Amino acid sequence: MDAIITRPISENAFDLSCVIRRCHQLIGFLCHAGGMPAGGTRDILDEFDEDRRRPTYPTVTTEAGMVVEDRSSGFVGDVVRWSFEGVTLRDRQQQLRHFTWKPGGFLINGTPVTLKRPGATPVLTQNVSAAGGFIDDRSNGASRARVAQPHRIWVEGTHDAELLEYVWGEELRELGIVVEPMHGADDLALRVREFAPAADRRLGVLLDHLVDGSKEQRIADSVVEQHVLITGHPFVDVWAGIRPRTIGLDAWPNVPKGIPWKQGVCDAIGVELDGFWPKLRNSVSSFADLESSLVGAVEQLIDFVAAEA
Repeated sequence: MDAIITRPISENAFDLSCVIRRCHQLIGFLCHAGGMPAGGTRDILDEFDEDRRRPTYPTVTTEAGMVVEDRSSGFVGDVVRWSFEGVTLRDRQQQLRHFTWKPGGFLINGTPVTLKRPGATPVLTQNVSAAGGFIDDRSNGASRARVAQPHRIWVEGTHDAELLEYVWGEELRELGIVVEPMHGADDLALRVREFAPAADRRLGVLLDHLVDGSKEQRIADSVVEQHVLITGHPFVDVWAGIRPRTIGLDAWPNVPKGIPWKQGVCDAIGVELDGFWPKLRNSVSSFADLESSLVGAVEQLIDFVAAEA
């Protein structure tokens, strides 16, 4: 104690000024980090108060048939399906609307809730059945996959089928819908006749490059069946249905005529054709990464094939 008292006043003053300066520096740093001016009155504990004031909602696991209301639009309906992007509701007029997952975004019996998807989707190993459709090869039962229904969705190629499995796979399994690649659509009319579509055996077909005057449009026009729905997207290949920004491109390269589109794209961006598709497919994390025309075409097919007879 005596040692402290006998220290020179100037030295004590120096030490105190250092402490004060350090405190001012720390306060300035904290204010800057918190995004407020140094002269503000914000307390360092304010952010914790904000967390406490932020509304919390009970979490409810989504189930088929449960009736909910979308808080933002007032749309009321029962749950018919869901995906990693959101949930689809059906109202009394049988209208379907899709809503994204959001905290407190729905009402159940007037109570705001957060809907969540049932269980995490297990990792899949995709095998191809004898009929060419992708089948579920999971060893656990975390997802309620149904026995395959007689309805089918046909797509032009393997990559189309893989993309549908990657994005809509959980929904397709729950509905029991099998997706099969056709490996070309030139003989579509003959294949449809052999499939023998009926009310309990509906068929949906997704075509690439379905635009006015195209070969694909003529193929689609040649099929006139009550229980068949043909939709498509305007792109030469399903790759282009994935927004190029997902892999850091502003736009897909222009490929000269006479060069296969996929090969031309890979040559232009300097990647190997064989290894590029998995990277492109895995870059998709939500519907926002897909062109709306592709999403709409697939959603139409699922609605058509899954509809009650």
